[in-house]
Amino acid sequence: MTPNNQNFYNYLSQSQAKLNGFLDKFNQSNILVVGDLTLDEFLTGEVERLSREAPVLILRHEYTEQIPGGGANAVYNLAKMGGKIKVAGIIGNDAQGEALKHIFEAVGIDTTGIFMDPKRPTVTKTRIVGHARQSVSQQIVRVDRKSDQLPDLDLQMQLADYITSQINQIDAVVCSDYGDGVFTEPVIKASLPHSRVIVDTQKALHRFQSVTLFTPNVPEAEKAVGYGIKDENSLFQAGKDLLSLTNAQKILITRGEDGMSLFEKEDNEITVAHIPAFNRTDVFDVTGAGDTVVAALTLGLCGGANFFDSAILGNLAASIVVRHFGTATTTTEEMKETLQVLLEDNLLK
Repeated sequence: MTPNNQNFYNYLSQSQAKLNGFLDKFNQSNILVVGDLTLDEFLTGEVERLSREAPVLILRHEYTEQIPGGGANAVYNLAKMGGKIKVAGIIGNDAQGEALKHIFEAVGIDTTGIFMDPKRPTVTKTRIVGHARQSVSQQIVRVDRKSDQLPDLDLQMQLADYITSQINQIDAVVCSDYGDGVFTEPVIKASLPHSRVIVDTQKALHRFQSVTLFTPNVPEAEKAVGYGIKDENSLFQAGKDLLSLTNAQKILITRGEDGMSLFEKEDNEITVAHIPAFNRTDVFDVTGAGDTVVAALTLGLCGGANFFDSAILGNLAASIVVRHFGTATTTTEEMKETLQVLLEDNLLK
């Protein structure tokens, strides 16, 4: 281990009981997630032959899997970690929207704040996956269903009114913005008054002013500041510029195999704390890992953890889900077990 990693490992070892205590409080938190709700579909089949109609494969359908994606993945992660979750978002008048609601309701998520838009489809990403006998399945094509039109103003206001009605009943607001039309001006305005607002957005961070925390990854941070993050100097400058751009209390830049960097402004000075990656080798799919970070981090903050310890919990959760293909979730028990293994095996080498 490098000296910095050794110091961090020592901190982690000394903080294990404290971190486990925060995990035990995950089920006490009430969270409202405002998000662009997506359904991820996987249609899987075995290749039978080439079609005589066109040079394409014919698959014999075996099964269809439907799981929450986009902002719905953040919702689902929070629920699987034990939080009491309410969701505010929009679906279409279609089977995909109903499927998403059923998935949520099956794990106890309050779907009262999901509104139906008859003019727009539920955002759905359908992946056609094929395999030959005794071979690995591969994605062949993806079909996306979505609308580029914003919801009608009446629907925007219904969503905003629901958010306003919940603000005083929850411990935090999570804004999961995938750019699919939920985050109009009335919805953003309704989401911001809470004292604990965590924002995960892919673009235009400046729309969310003076929130608690942003969680951009490196490409999102680079897009926001307008330059590349190439080294420690440009990373620090990006954190500084993002704090200035958003007036946020904290900025957490997630950096993949390089871990995370937490920026804050204290007495007109910018400070940064680095958290090394917990899993650099067993990474199969990073899809949705950012949603997992947001979920664990938010539950940590609601349970009394400081920002640094909450970021550690987010990092720990993400190190688990990237071991699985597709969007995935984890639990507090799995996080405790992973932390124990991490400490026993010195996996920060």
